[in-house]
Amino acid sequence: MATQRIALGEWLPDQPSVVGTIQDAFNVIPIANGYAPFPLSVNYSSDSADTLTNVFAGRFNTITQLFAGSATKLYKFNAGTLALDNVSKSGNYSGSRWYFTQFGSVVIAANSVAKLQAWTINSSSLFADLAAAAPVAKFVTTVRDFVVCANLDNGTNPNKVQWSDLNGETNWTSGAASQSDFQIIPDGGNITGITGGEFGLVLLERGIVRMSYVGSPYFFQFDNISRGIGCIDGGSVAQYGGVTYFLSDNGFYACDGKSVEPIGTEKVDRFFFSNANINQIDTISAAADPINKLVVWNYQNANGGRSLLIYNWQMKKWSQGSTDVDYIAPAATSGVTLEALDSYGTVDSIGTSWDDRVWSGGKYLFAGVDGGRIVTFTGANSTAKLIMGDIETGYNGVIQLIRAQVQDGSFTASVASRRQLQDAVTFGTTVTASSEGRAPVRSAGRYHRFYITPTGVWSNILSIDIDSETQGTR
Repeated sequence: MATQRIALGEWLPDQPSVVGTIQDAFNVIPIANGYAPFPLSVNYSSDSADTLTNVFAGRFNTITQLFAGSATKLYKFNAGTLALDNVSKSGNYSGSRWYFTQFGSVVIAANSVAKLQAWTINSSSLFADLAAAAPVAKFVTTVRDFVVCANLDNGTNPNKVQWSDLNGETNWTSGAASQSDFQIIPDGGNITGITGGEFGLVLLERGIVRMSYVGSPYFFQFDNISRGIGCIDGGSVAQYGGVTYFLSDNGFYACDGKSVEPIGTEKVDRFFFSNANINQIDTISAAADPINKLVVWNYQNANGGRSLLIYNWQMKKWSQGSTDVDYIAPAATSGVTLEALDSYGTVDSIGTSWDDRVWSGGKYLFAGVDGGRIVTFTGANSTAKLIMGDIETGYNGVIQLIRAQVQDGSFTASVASRRQLQDAVTFGTTVTASSEGRAPVRSAGRYHRFYITPTGVWSNILSIDIDSETQGTR
């Protein structure tokens, strides 16, 4: 009897099943060696009775305030009651998804219909127009000492970028006494997103433009760094550490302001476009999770549910998952009072560990919105599955035993064996591992796939060992 150890390699659904990759890495996080569990979402706020489309945390000094937006309202999380209080300006709004930025102590929101909206942290009681001359914009960000917005005037100027005065978020009047100005980008189509920092990246349908501050008299220089590769939708844009991640019409990319790197080519690009409902691509959302070094995309799949694509930017590895969450976004805790804890349920029913950062103010959270609630991904382990690629053991190979290296947990396993690659893949009976971590099976064929489900409060899974022998012939 031969024993073979099989490492849990990369999930590369765009590759054949016999090249050493795994066929599915579901509800897991790719790590250096193997995979870790992806957490379930749990409710963080009460229900607003509105359909939310984004969440944003503003922090200034020691104060963190958490906001959410719907098509008609802007909300602020109330740490004392868990409610989402309507803090919209009088009359509320009409529009679509909100995009947010922070400039000093001011949170600024754009929705393509209203003038830029402003909230001063720990001072405002309602959002209000940022300024009388503030533009109507779809996207907003902060570049150096400027507020920058793009795709203006309810879509009538979709290729226009406009910025405020230097350190003057309320001054939008161009002239000799101001550095406020605008730029029309003549090629590349509509602006579909914008990110900020030391420089700005303007993402268009068919191009990417770098926006660099150069001082008077032109203020900003605009340089094309990509022609042809653009961004399919602003919801697909996430930024962390000076790198912008986005979905183009042919796959996933990362841009550091100098070059554009394909991160999904021959890995997940074909899988995504065959699995996604492209007619609902405007519901896509993306967020960076710096704690786990991830960028995650949430999109509607072809079956009408919500799927996740998960990318570890340090390991350059992918995984996938499913969720009930409508939109994902980075956020931070505003802290929860002891009195408000009762609203989350009993000690036994609360899904988040008591020593989790979610209970502390000012801590980063990977979050999102589900219907009318803010949620955080701080719950128990999701139900995971890992399906290996096809392992060849010889024409008459028989698999007899599976042992999975699961830390802090156990596993169940089943095998699909075939004589030829064109034969149907049918998994046999699922076997639960014994207390010694052994799952006895018996499955004969030339090619074998292994379906592994980690169980318990597991922390990572590294590889599997299989025992096999050659079946006799006559």
